[in-house]
This record gives sequence, structure tokens and C-alpha cells, in this order.
Amino acid sequence: MECNFSQNNGKIQVVVQDRRTNKILQVGYADEATFNQMNETKQVYLLKNNKPELLTGGEYFKPISVDTIIPNEDGSAIVVRALPEGSTTGADSFLGEKNFEDLAFLSYLQDFIEKRKKEMPEGSYTTKLFTKGINKISQKVGEEAIETIIEATNGTKEQLLYESSDLIYHLIVLLTEKNLRIEDLARELKARHKE
Repeated sequence: MECNFSQNNGKIQVVVQDRRTNKILQVGYADEATFNQMNETKQVYLLKNNKPELLTGGEYFKPISVDTIIPNEDGSAIVVRALPEGSTTGADSFLGEKNFEDLAFLSYLQDFIEKRKKEMPEGSYTTKLFTKGINKISQKVGEEAIETIIEATNGTKEQLLYESSDLIYHLIVLLTEKNLRIEDLARELKARHKE
């Protein structure tokens, strides 16, 4: 990846974008040392007082992971596609634009479920599902689908919403077990869609 540090006093502009929502999280600058540090550590760094500073966000100011770095044509700016665990500004917005849209929560939820699968903390319902394996997870998806149908035909909207949420949660667990993402479903549906 080619960056041009010969302009703007040795700095390039950096636009940090949430990979899941495409929302802009932060805009700043990087010099060559800051860029190299970001590239090596796979964490977002921006210049602050002419020194590289780790960009953090979320509940405990967690570092923000770099997904991809995309330079513009002349190398004077880059877009850093990032994976934050929460806000980068202390509020869940940048320039008044909310970052965490409701549909994007499904990606966040799957990130959380993947973390559960990796760490397998004791006492977690999700851990219990992964421990019991694919057959139990699949069975739970089937049970939740039946409960969703029952509420759709004989229940209330509130109960339908509740059971549908259970169904989606268990489906995401199943996708995670099979190394698939909810975004894969979105791409499949998008490919099928004809206007």
C-alpha cells in the first residue's frame, strides 16, 4: 500500500470508518511512524500533539482493531476500516450521526457470540450451547422456529417479537458454529433480490 508522506508536513489524512456500519468514527492525521505502528499492531493510531496515540472506544476504552487500510489515488489520505467495540468519541455518534444502527447490532451480537466461543466462560448460556455441539444448537433453532410460528398464529405481537429474537439469536449461534456470518446471509439475500 502506497502512502505519500511528502505533502502536508509529512502527514496523511486518516478517516476511520466502522467496517460494519460504514459510519465515520473519527478523522485525523498520521505521519509515517504512526502509520507504520498502525500497520504493525493492527490497532488504530492517530497523531495527537505530534505523537502517535492509540484510538480507543467502548466501555473500557478498548483499542480499535484495524480491518483494512485503503489509500486514495495519490496516497495523501487513507480510509481505515475498523472494528470498534463501542463509541470512539464518548458518545455513540460522530458529527451528530449515530454509529450503532439497530440492524448493525446483529453484527455486533455475532462478534460477541464469537468471543464467547473463543473464551468459553463458565456459566454462560452461549458456552453451554457450544459445548453441546451442532446437534443441540440446531435443535434449539428448530424449537425457537416452532415457538415463533405459534406466537405468529395465536399470540401477541410482543410475544412474536420475543420468540423471533430467540430464533435469530440461536440462528446466529448456529452460523458461528459453522464459521458463517450474518453478513453472509445478507449477501445471499442481496444476490437473490431482483427489483
